[in-house]
Amino acid sequence: MSGHTQQIEDGLYGLMAEFETPGQLVAAARKTREAGFKNFDAYTPYPIHELDGAMDLHDNRVSLFTLIGGILGCAGGFGLATWISAVAWPLNIGGRPLISVPMFIPVTFECTILIGGLTAAISMILMNGLPQPYHPVFNVERFANASRSKFFLCIESEDPKFDRAATEGFLASLNPEEIAEVAR
Repeated sequence: MSGHTQQIEDGLYGLMAEFETPGQLVAAARKTREAGFKNFDAYTPYPIHELDGAMDLHDNRVSLFTLIGGILGCAGGFGLATWISAVAWPLNIGGRPLISVPMFIPVTFECTILIGGLTAAISMILMNGLPQPYHPVFNVERFANASRSKFFLCIESEDPKFDRAATEGFLASLNPEEIAEVAR
């Protein structure tokens, strides 16, 4: 049995390094990606936009879903107003046209914003894997500081390059405050 398979079966989720500053975490994430690790994540008390580039994260599906939701909301709002005005309840008042684009603009705009916003919120929640009441990193006692003042980098044992001793040595070379095992 290979060492990698044995570590997964032993209940090891990964190894986590704790850093003092965001700059240290960004540098560590960049070195981790450059070292060939693919399954790793960073945990911070606030957003650090440099991490996206350092971790090579370029997933823009939420904005695409928001655009699609907005377009569907726009078409749906205009279609609903047109159907009501021309088919379901046609009222010919003073010879005005049944389909009047300026009259439908407020409804179309509101439906665009409503459906686009709901699509953005729902797609963000689902693509972030939420709700997630439990995660293995919660087993590390010092991880409670991730919501206040510390920065963490966790390399998962499912990474093809993960080897317990070599990965721990690699994390130690990044000069963290502490390295901890993350149990499943």
